[in-house]
Amino acid sequence: MQRPVKERNNVGIVRTVIWVLLTIILVVFSMANWNPVTVTIWPGQVLDTKLPVLIFAAFLIGSLPLWIALRTSRWSLKRRIETSERQLADLRAMANRPAETPLTPEPAPLSKPVNDIPPSPLDPQ
Repeated sequence: MQRPVKERNNVGIVRTVIWVLLTIILVVFSMANWNPVTVTIWPGQVLDTKLPVLIFAAFLIGSLPLWIALRTSRWSLKRRIETSERQLADLRAMANRPAETPLTPEPAPLSKPVNDIPPSPLDPQ
């Protein structure tokens, strides 16, 4: 069931407003916290970076497992849909084929009619 065009436009407007607000918040946060940060990766390995860059890198690294999980489930569902579509096409082809005429043997001619009703005792013979 599809939504009306007007409702889809309203959802698109709300989505755009949310993205604009989120972007403004992130820009203000980045400008307020543009401080150098020293990160010790391993002993003897030190990285000097800005705080927003570090937060963004941590976000990307944290979202990687979820992205991989979503891609694998999408791949699996896509395979299932393709299999179902192939089965549906096969069933439609079987349903649309011409009906086969069954071979019936010729009935044997009857020599005389069969009378299963016994004669009435009141009828003279």
